[in-house]
Amino acid sequence: MRARVFRNPWLPYVLVAPQVLITLVFFFWPAFESLRLSLFRVSPFGDRQVFTGADNFTRLFTSADYLQSIQVSFVFALGVTFLTLASSLALAVLASQKIRGRGVYRSAMLWTYGIAPPVSGIIWLFIFHPSYGLVPYLLSTVTAYELNWLLEGRIAMLLVILAATWARLGYGVAFYLAGLQSIPDSVLEAASVDGAGPVRRFWAITFPLLSPVTFFLFIIMMVFAFFETFGIIHAVTQGGPGNATTIMVYKVYLDGFVNLRLGLSAAESVVLMTMVIVLTMLQFRYTQRKVFY
Repeated sequence: MRARVFRNPWLPYVLVAPQVLITLVFFFWPAFESLRLSLFRVSPFGDRQVFTGADNFTRLFTSADYLQSIQVSFVFALGVTFLTLASSLALAVLASQKIRGRGVYRSAMLWTYGIAPPVSGIIWLFIFHPSYGLVPYLLSTVTAYELNWLLEGRIAMLLVILAATWARLGYGVAFYLAGLQSIPDSVLEAASVDGAGPVRRFWAITFPLLSPVTFFLFIIMMVFAFFETFGIIHAVTQGGPGNATTIMVYKVYLDGFVNLRLGLSAAESVVLMTMVIVLTMLQFRYTQRKVFY
């Protein structure tokens, strides 16, 4: 069989050129510039740069605030990832049942993915704000409990985890629904004939067969929690109270755009990028063994 080729040998290169150009301009160039600036001490307006070698990295790893932001980032990322996976799987299993109005329920679960993270953060802010939020008002009316997460770091962390989970809930439900529909009914029916109940069928058949979807979503949600939740943190808590919700990507913003410490902010970007790459490689190295294709 003769392979089809383009008549013009330059046409394939022309077709992929826009994507290559976008990748170079918006990914490799900023990454290279961050790596370069991390080795310099830069004036607030960027007009003067002094080479300092690894001094910015030394200052980072001897800073208590930065070490705290690493700890906060892992708590936040693990909370968002596991809560999103668990809630998405539970909702997808419920939405895959043969019930009346199933399409409506599925659409209601998927629409949250269409909302940008900053907008979802604003929605949660309006619902839970201690001064004008609906939930604190109802709680204070019914139980006399004053829900003021502006003064309690743990509650503020829980609030941003819930907001980020809600923002990606539809994404996880969509993938789990697709995974559930790919499981043959004959396998589940054979297990039923052998006497397996619903719970046993789920843990022995459904959950292992969904492991490729779970592994993919685990990677995506970790990357989302580390890189794409700036808007939620900025809209809801702005890193507070104190530094209780200052994750690494938000500290990059604070040091770079608020405190104008550009060299230090670039070093934080390099550390964050390196950390996520290493985490992803470790997940592929060790977690993939438990995935059944």
